[in-house]
Formats: sequence, C-alpha cells, structure tokens
Amino acid sequence: MKNELDSKFLLQVFDKIRQHGSKNDEHYQLNGITAYTDLDGYTLFVEDANVKLQFGFHNQYHFDYDSKAHFEVFEKRLMQIDREY
Repeated sequence: MKNELDSKFLLQVFDKIRQHGSKNDEHYQLNGITAYTDLDGYTLFVEDANVKLQFGFHNQYHFDYDSKAHFEVFEKRLMQIDREY
C-alpha cells in the first residue's frame, strides 16, 4: 500500500472489520479502525484518528493524512487486522 492501494486487500480488511468489529449505527470498529459505506454502498470509508481513506467506484481512492508516520501506523493496523482475523 505504499503508493498503490491493493483493492483486494482493502476489501478483505473492510469485510473483516464488518464481521468481527463492533457496530455503532452504520459504522464498524475494530482495533482502532472504523469502516463504513455511504448510503448507496459504492464508496467505502476506512479511517482511524489520523488517516482517512475513501475508496470508491472503479477502484478510485483518496488518502487524507498529515504525516507519513500516521500513514504507516494506519497501514500496520490494516495488516494486523488482515493477519489476525
């Protein structure tokens, strides 16, 4: 996930968060990561306190974060979820 987002990886992690995370309204949370979709379900949002990822139709995505260190922590959390669940 350094420069290019692996859409299959993200979809797997998103699904694991929904399956194993706690649900609050339409948001799911697991290991400090929150995952949810927009109303039509075409756009996924995966975020923690410092990084926001928007993943949409045709595999378009956008990261929003202030520092590389924040992104690296976020990336490690996603990989941890993928490994553990």
